[in-house]
Amino acid sequence: MKTPWRPLGQLHEKADCSLARANLRGRKRTLTPLQPITNRKPPTLDAAARRIHEISTLPHVAVRVMEVAGNPDSGAGELKEAMESDAALSARVLRCVNSSAYATRSEITNLQQAIAYLGMRQVRNLAVTASVSQLFKQQEAIGDYQRDGLWRHLVAVGICGRLLAMRRDFQDFEDVFLAGLMHDVGIIFEDEHLHDEFVDVIQSLPEMESFSQAERLRLGFDHTTLAEKVTKRWGFPETVSAAVRYHHDSTQYQGDHLRIVQCVEVADMICELKQITSVGTQFVRLPKAALEDLSLGKEDIVVLTEDLGRELELNQDLLQI
Repeated sequence: MKTPWRPLGQLHEKADCSLARANLRGRKRTLTPLQPITNRKPPTLDAAARRIHEISTLPHVAVRVMEVAGNPDSGAGELKEAMESDAALSARVLRCVNSSAYATRSEITNLQQAIAYLGMRQVRNLAVTASVSQLFKQQEAIGDYQRDGLWRHLVAVGICGRLLAMRRDFQDFEDVFLAGLMHDVGIIFEDEHLHDEFVDVIQSLPEMESFSQAERLRLGFDHTTLAEKVTKRWGFPETVSAAVRYHHDSTQYQGDHLRIVQCVEVADMICELKQITSVGTQFVRLPKAALEDLSLGKEDIVVLTEDLGRELELNQDLLQI
């Protein structure tokens, strides 16, 4: 049986969670039909994914960087060559490398030094972060939802997932960061390409048990299935597609990257508890199976929540759009 999604107050009441302080007023949620701002029938999932892929592609340099970093036969020289074709991207990566988050003893002035210092996968993550952030350049707000708030959520889940993976001595902690960074990217796809329907979804949230429920009622699909199709078309690794699709319920995942999906699922919960939400409305679900498999108790969650705050302060450059 799936663990139900609950607003923060209900999680506090049902799970005896002392991490958050929320007033639960006990009002009963009744589902009422949405009153759409347009009578236009939304596209099918396949049609929406195809349209997004056609008009909103990931920059070629980011795709190439992922290819090189994911190829065990590639070297630092190939990664450097791939990135040098985009001067702005290279400059941003160097700025991040020289930030307080990485505590370099001396300034790193070129990509070769950056790759040697950080490694190929971490440089890949910085490059993809810089590229994906361009999707959020145009600010948009609908009620409590804001695009820059969604971007902060994505970065925070990436950082938190990496912290968790490192705490558990997982060697693929940089893959967890990338999966966390991309986990809710389907929301910006809906905002940008299915905007009228997305407005309906956001406006209906006070009456919903989850964001995905509101999406399915209005669109017939949700951000996880949409983003899974688009990230596969864009060439992201399977670790990303798996986390994108199953980060709300890792028990449904049957593939080879379960611990990455679980790290993202738990990181998503921690960020929601910390009120770093994706859509401005707080929904928290306790992923019991993931917490048990990762051997995480309440004390671990408290420590991770505290560590996340410090890491976000150190990684301000990642949050810049």
